[in-house]
Order: sequence, then C-alpha cells, then structure tokens
Amino acid sequence: MVFELGFGTKSQKVDVPEENLADVLLPNRVERGLTGEAEVRRALAAPIGSPRLRDILRPGESVAIVTSDITRPMPTAKVMPALLDEIYSAGVRPEDVTLVFALGSHRRQTEEERRRLAGERAYSEIRCIDSDPSDCVTLGVTSRGTPVDIFAPVANAGRRICLGNIEFHYFAGYSGGAKAIMPGVSTRAAIQANHSRMVEETSRAGLLEGNNLREDIEEAAALCGVDFILNVVLDEHKEIIRAVAGDVRAAHREGCRFLDSLYLKEIDAPADIVIVSQGGAPKDINLYQTQKALDNARHAVRDGGTVILIGSCREGYGERVFEEWINSAPDPHSLVERVRRDFQLGGHKAAAIAQVLERARVVLVSEMPEEQVRRAFLEPAPDAQSALTAALKEYGPEARVLVMPYGGSTLPKIINKQ
Repeated sequence: MVFELGFGTKSQKVDVPEENLADVLLPNRVERGLTGEAEVRRALAAPIGSPRLRDILRPGESVAIVTSDITRPMPTAKVMPALLDEIYSAGVRPEDVTLVFALGSHRRQTEEERRRLAGERAYSEIRCIDSDPSDCVTLGVTSRGTPVDIFAPVANAGRRICLGNIEFHYFAGYSGGAKAIMPGVSTRAAIQANHSRMVEETSRAGLLEGNNLREDIEEAAALCGVDFILNVVLDEHKEIIRAVAGDVRAAHREGCRFLDSLYLKEIDAPADIVIVSQGGAPKDINLYQTQKALDNARHAVRDGGTVILIGSCREGYGERVFEEWINSAPDPHSLVERVRRDFQLGGHKAAAIAQVLERARVVLVSEMPEEQVRRAFLEPAPDAQSALTAALKEYGPEARVLVMPYGGSTLPKIINKQ
C-alpha cells in the first residue's frame, strides 16, 4: 500500500508491503454537532460540575481570565465574545475584568500579538496583559515540594476563569484545565520543580490519574483556586468542535474523554517499525516541533524497534536551548540525567527525544544536514522509502509496520501488550 505522508509543503511516498502492514492510525470519526462560537455558548449554558458562570460571579468582583499565549493554538478571540456576554450578565463591569496571557517562561508578547489573540472586542473592552514571573504572590507549597507562586493579578483576583485547548501532552497527560495556572502564570522555579518530573514513568501522554506531574499541577491550582474553566477541542483545521465549561477537574475530564474518542487509537501490539509524520508544514518546520510526533510514536514501537520520523525540519533544530543541550551532550542518556537535575524549557525536549532513544532507534527523514541529524543521535535517511527498505531488511519478512500520517495528534494505546 502506498502512503503519502506530509513533509513540509510536499509529501513523502512510501510503499508498505501489505503483508507487513499492521495498522494505519487515522483520526476516529466522531459525531459533530455545533461548532465554533455556537458550541462555546452551548457549553457555557450547560456547565459540568458547576453552576453557570453568571450564577457564580457577583457585581463588583474582580475577574481574572487566564488564557494561552501565542505559542498555543487556543482560539481565545473566538471564545471571548460568548464568555464576556456571560460575565456581563452577572452584573460584572468591563473595568473589573482582566485577560491574562499565561506566558509561563516564554517571551513577552507585542501589543499587536495580544490584540490578535484577544480579538478586537475583548481588547477594546477589558484590560489585556501578559503574565510576569517577577510579580508573583506565594500561596504555599504542594505536597510534592513545588512552590505555588502565582502572578499577582491572578492570585489577588476575586474570581479566576481558566481557558485552554485540550490535546495530548507528552508528560502532563493532556493540556488544558489547571495548566493555565501551573505552569501558565507561575515562576520559573515553580515550573522547574514541577516539570522536572517529566522523566518519571507516570509522566506520559493520555494519563491523568496517577500521573504525579499532572496531580502536582492540579494541587497547585487548588491552592490558588479556579472558579470556572472553558476549554475547547480543535479539529485538524483548528475549528472548535467541542467545548466544555465548569469545574476545573470535572469539565476538563469530559473534554479529555472527547479528545480520546477523536484521536486515541487502540492497537493490539507494538510494531517493529513505526512510520510517523508530524503532518507537514507548518507543524514540521523544525526538529523542536517534530518531536511531538516522535513522542506519540514511541507508544506504538516495541523495545528495540525503529521509528521512521518524517519531518522537513528545514529550519534545523528550531530552539536555542534545545540546540545547546544537543550539542553539549556526549550521549542520549546524559540528557535524561541533565533534565532531572536542571530542567530547562527547550532542553526538556532534547531529553524527551533521548528517552525514546533509550528503547528504540530513530531514523529521521528531513531536510536537515546529515551531520546535524547525527549530532541529535538520530540516523539520517534520504527518503521514507529507503528508510523502510533498510528497516525491513533488518527485521525480516515478518516485520510489523504501523503508519501514523498525523503523528502530532494521534496517540496509540496498546490494549494487548506483548
């Protein structure tokens, strides 16, 4: 069977012998109802585990809305009109509402970026600001030792509303929910304390209960207090196809269940060879972004197997700290050890790649120079077909091959692990 897999603005063709093809992981078909703003208004009118927002808020209270920054696909501008209508219906005045972009430890945004993210109505009606890790209030320490230092305008607000989009997250289980607070509006020290747990066995995509890192996030948010969330699930075109609103845990869990129904793919057994594409441009512009597909693919490959990772990576590594960690590492395991003692954003993705390399080979089909690929401890291949031919020769005629055309979104789950 011939597959065309996204590769920058083009594609990579690969012919997989039918007798070797174990499965092709495509998004599941789900029943679609309302979309976009109409779906957001439906969710606000039917909150999960919580009264309506209009029944929680009181006139005169200050309200902080925490949303994602420019590095995330959360369509804040599309949800704000419905959310503001709900807030105003409680008698809250626009001057008492602040929209906070959760930067974590990312760079500050320009005024134009904030305007575009917020949307014209929100930007003209309410205060819109970036979080600032140098202006935080200490609220305590979690049971796992993470300091709960929260951006003052959020910590001191009368009410806190958290926005976010839900997708699989490779160590927090899923995005969304309490992540708007931790790491969203936290200090770098707090983020490092929490995220250094990414190397633990329980820190993996699709796992919430028993995930120590996620539970630490939610404990931090509970110390801060979250009155209401509004989260969305996006399709491959970034369209809102499901919204959930209400309690920070109950509503988030419902959104995660919907995401599972769309992108969680059950497989019978791990494969010898996994062919995975990040999905083409702009998702595979560099190795830093393409790593997401690799991390999802690792759940489908057997120990000692091979992942054929397809991504243009025409801009190379793509992130300064990520590149520095790779270039200074003597071997993959040193990256895993380093992130345990010195968590750094950027470096954490180098460590995530190293975790995959501890149990499988990774062959990269990209536009990166071969020397750069090898420096990252990956094996370069000129194209997907030659990479597959070589892997089949190594594993023999009975080799099981699994194909993931949309590896950045789909998450394999082995239901009968051998």
